[in-house]
Amino acid sequence: MELETPPPQRLEEPNIHVELTHAHLDVISVMNRVKSPKAGAVVLFAGTTRDSFDNKPVSSLNYSSYPPLALNTLMSIAKAIHTKYALVAISLTHRLGTVPIGEESILIAVSAPHRQAAWKAGEEALEECKERVEVWKLEKFGGEEGGVWRANRDGGVGIKVEDGKSDV
Repeated sequence: MELETPPPQRLEEPNIHVELTHAHLDVISVMNRVKSPKAGAVVLFAGTTRDSFDNKPVSSLNYSSYPPLALNTLMSIAKAIHTKYALVAISLTHRLGTVPIGEESILIAVSAPHRQAAWKAGEEALEECKERVEVWKLEKFGGEEGGVWRANRDGGVGIKVEDGKSDV
């Protein structure tokens, strides 16, 4: 019996789109969501699962969240950045569930009349997402290492997991 993939969950306002999904992320559809004749620049950031962390081989990442809270936080970030950088449009999409090596876990797309605003907005959106959005990841290591639960932040120390049990 195959498990059904939960449908994407999203919030939208004019020129602002945020989404959590278990499906494979589609770079083209996210870019198309922010394209406009008013935009002279479109910036896309694609965060992918790498094959190692801290010199340990990573076999996969598994993301989880509390969607109602995470979606509201994503929308808050998107609205603030849309206003701050006078963007044409912004889209923040985070994947949940297992994300294999080399696949995208987050797509951030922004469009602006000029490139400088788009570059800055894209980077700030990523940093804000990593700092604030209620998404957690289980980083699974190859071999006997088990895994580590951590907040979705760069290099943050996590809670070690062995045989499905955490050290909490």
